[in-house]
Amino acid sequence: MDVIETKIDKNSDQYKKNYEDMTALVDDLHSELKRAAEERSEKAIAREKESGKLPAKKKLELLLDKNTPFLEIAPLAAKDLYDGKIHRAGYLSGIGIVEGREVGISINDATIKGGSMYPMSVQKGLRMQAVCMENRLPSINLIDSAGAYLPLQSEIFPDLWDGGRVFYNQAMMSKMGIPQVAAVMGMCTAGGAYGVAMCDEIVHVKGHGAIFLGGPPLVKAATGEEVTADELGGPNLHCMESGVSDYIAKDDADAIRTIRKIVKNLPDPDKHKLTMKEPKPPIYDPKELYGIVSPDLSKPFDIREVIARIVDGSEFLEFKELFGTTMVCGWANIHGYPVGILGNNGVLFSESALKATQFIQICDKRKIPLLFLQNITGFIIGKAYEQGGITKNGHKLVNAVSTASVPKFTTIVGASFGAGNYAMCGRAYSPRFLWMWPNAQIGVMGGEQAAGVLVSITNDQNARLGKPPLTPEEVDFIKQPVMDNAKKEGNAYYSTSQLWDDGIIDPAKTRDTLGLGISAALNAPIRHDEYGHGIFRM
Repeated sequence: MDVIETKIDKNSDQYKKNYEDMTALVDDLHSELKRAAEERSEKAIAREKESGKLPAKKKLELLLDKNTPFLEIAPLAAKDLYDGKIHRAGYLSGIGIVEGREVGISINDATIKGGSMYPMSVQKGLRMQAVCMENRLPSINLIDSAGAYLPLQSEIFPDLWDGGRVFYNQAMMSKMGIPQVAAVMGMCTAGGAYGVAMCDEIVHVKGHGAIFLGGPPLVKAATGEEVTADELGGPNLHCMESGVSDYIAKDDADAIRTIRKIVKNLPDPDKHKLTMKEPKPPIYDPKELYGIVSPDLSKPFDIREVIARIVDGSEFLEFKELFGTTMVCGWANIHGYPVGILGNNGVLFSESALKATQFIQICDKRKIPLLFLQNITGFIIGKAYEQGGITKNGHKLVNAVSTASVPKFTTIVGASFGAGNYAMCGRAYSPRFLWMWPNAQIGVMGGEQAAGVLVSITNDQNARLGKPPLTPEEVDFIKQPVMDNAKKEGNAYYSTSQLWDDGIIDPAKTRDTLGLGISAALNAPIRHDEYGHGIFRM
């Protein structure tokens, strides 16, 4: 492979401005992550300490192998939703190393509304289950939850992707042979009780762990029976009488030691083998990405400059370099893992789509994971391009992205608009993981373009009705709310709050984040199903 030769002038005014602007965005990101991890009420922290429970952060520290990385999933989920204080959607989740193997981890944070489950908490739980199912990762749950947040129960309970889907997924995970281990570290009521009972092995903590379908207040109201939480669902009852739980732990730390023993006792993972190379860092400093990519998405950049700062040795074998030049395709390695990379250098033309489709087919046949680097406004439009078949050629790319059986990974490094989001493996196309940079924007189209469309439509309507065109004041009246809404709902924080991605990442950490994601994905076999690709309209 050839080393990408950078053309960046680090002394230019544009580079310096980009670097300053991106640094500010990254600093804001770190502040938001710190707030999500640490902002808790003194009352909640004191109550947790008095009960003898460990904080979620300490539980994670004891669970993970020493000096190993943790790939947190959706750390800013539910940001600014509800009362603005349901940080991380109520629990800490991600992929970590326990007894030398990768596992999915979910830990309730009881300092947030007693561990109550909000609608976005359910969605985050479902996302973690999908991560475990897609990547065949054992699932570890450290549970301390007050159950569903009842004022929002209609958004939690009945629908296809609501709370009931959690238990459905647990049954399917069991059928798939994915180990599920739970520690009862607090109240597990109603749905929380089912979530525990459907696990393979259950560790039950003395003193504050309890499992029951209805807690003491409900039992008293329904039957008149007075009973304590421990009598109703404590570890002695469930380990000695009901058989719901399997191990008794004296405290949280003891429960985590038992879980580590359970994980150690699991069969060794049979990870898929790729043709690896010796890992080596890029020859360019990843922090130079700050100066290459502007938060102003109207400022173009060469996606090769991004590739050069995330792949091993900055080496890249480009495919069809002179054809369909607004799509850059080629092979590289990230932390030794082979990847096929697709990155945007402009709007998608027919040639770009056809080139990308062929490239995806090659990678799929060779079982090489795919990485999509999104900075895309969409497909080219216009009569000449329609005559040239842009719609059917775009369809080929969307078809190939949809049906590729190799692991797919997506990072949105700039714009992600319209059908370009689809063609470049947006969330709807099931990448194993999708991350955003803090400058990224997402939507059907940019705010300025959307506002312009509405103005044009209104003027056309006025012309048909014999009315004069909109005045400048009327144009501003129409455009400004549209642009304001696009700015609000199109930014990276809105996306990550809604769980449209797996987290906003520091651009300089892209390489390491991808390496962890690729490694986790290889716990699942790469299958080529019997159907292959669909029909490509010729």
